[in-house]
Amino acid sequence: MQAALCFTELLELAANAERQLKGDGVLSLALPVEGLDPLLHLPQLGDENCFKFLWDRAPGLSLAASGRTNHLELSGPRRFQLAQRFADLSLSRLVCAPQSVPPQARPRVLLAFSFFDAALQNGENLPGIQAVLPRWQLSRQGHEGWLRLQVNAGNGTIARQLAEELWLKAESLVAFSKIAKTTRKHEKPSIINVIQSSSWQESYIKAAKRGLELVNQHELHKLVIAVRQNLLLEQPLKPLDLLYRLRKEQSGSCRFLWQVHKADAFFGASPERLLVFRQGQLLSDALAGTASVDDVENQLLKSDKDRHEHELVVEEIIKVLCQQGMCPSHPNRPRLARHGHLIHLHTPIIAKINGQSPLLLAEALHPTPAVAGLPRREAMAWLRSLEEFERGHYAAPIGWIDNSGDAELRVAIRSARQQNCHLEITAGAGLVCGSILEKELQEVNLKLGVMHKQLNLPIKKSQLTSNFLTA
Repeated sequence: MQAALCFTELLELAANAERQLKGDGVLSLALPVEGLDPLLHLPQLGDENCFKFLWDRAPGLSLAASGRTNHLELSGPRRFQLAQRFADLSLSRLVCAPQSVPPQARPRVLLAFSFFDAALQNGENLPGIQAVLPRWQLSRQGHEGWLRLQVNAGNGTIARQLAEELWLKAESLVAFSKIAKTTRKHEKPSIINVIQSSSWQESYIKAAKRGLELVNQHELHKLVIAVRQNLLLEQPLKPLDLLYRLRKEQSGSCRFLWQVHKADAFFGASPERLLVFRQGQLLSDALAGTASVDDVENQLLKSDKDRHEHELVVEEIIKVLCQQGMCPSHPNRPRLARHGHLIHLHTPIIAKINGQSPLLLAEALHPTPAVAGLPRREAMAWLRSLEEFERGHYAAPIGWIDNSGDAELRVAIRSARQQNCHLEITAGAGLVCGSILEKELQEVNLKLGVMHKQLNLPIKKSQLTSNFLTA
């Protein structure tokens, strides 16, 4: 159990950190706060219009962050390299108080990429990378929690101000926690009425027919075509309420939130790790092949099409890691992984890290064939041509890097973007040689239906009629 600090001890830690300052570094001070739930306390970390972030793998690591001490936004082909440089520089400029903290309490740079390095469509201003060193960071693993405050010293901050602000914030969070736990127990999820919903079937069928031609003629080995459904809601939904419910429904996924401001939030529950750097080891997921949990006979494991699609993903990740000078290993057969109402074929891949940096390796891996296709360059070009919308954050890396070099990036699937009352949900299915259009259409419809159910929206079954299939 972590030792509590009195204010005098906290002040002394802040003073010691201040004495180490050289130039315009960033002061970083942490305080143990046992038992506080980052998901429940995220709204109290800053005002409603400031940047907010949530990373929730409870009962594993749960992390909430708010505000920007330093940040980076840019687009272009060098975004991974520049994001790695920003993270390295930001974390190296930190002057942390001389205290021993567990891994979950380390300072982190938070990251959200877009799928493509730059937008093509006019009016889409989402940067290729957003990176943030947050002002506030509240973390918990098990019952141990830590609250961290990070402030640019160039703002004239002194040790006492830093210690006092951190101490008062911790007191307010502890006081609020008693109210929040009681209130949350009695809350029931409300159904959000959908005023208007866009149609996606015709555009998907047109794109999928062309995609099937490409794979059946062996111009591509695989192509993952996505659809987007735009919903106009009667009132904005509350992403944190959804993510709280998904702790039980999708405990194996990582719930996340990237909220630029009150009116623009990207959130979801990703089952797929692009990469994890931890204690000198890399872990990556090959996740491809999807079915409903109602598939009680485990048809995924018996499906030649799904097994082939999955093997393409495994082979490509292995190939990329070998090209990066690594020696990956993996089980001989995929396993079934359940995430909520869906089951996937899953193969974990591990390798020893040999000096690779996480974001340059992420650049080599993104996008995997699970969300784009093969060969990658040709598949990406066809996605630009066939999909009638910008993917934005969908299926792109999201996550963090800490000041010890550990990192985790998830593939942002099972996600939605909300702008006031407008909601975008996106889903895709992989086309390989032998794919049947009707089954791919059903898979996309299944994934969208799961999203509707998670969001507590009224579900309207799509009419998979011959009219659609002959469009």
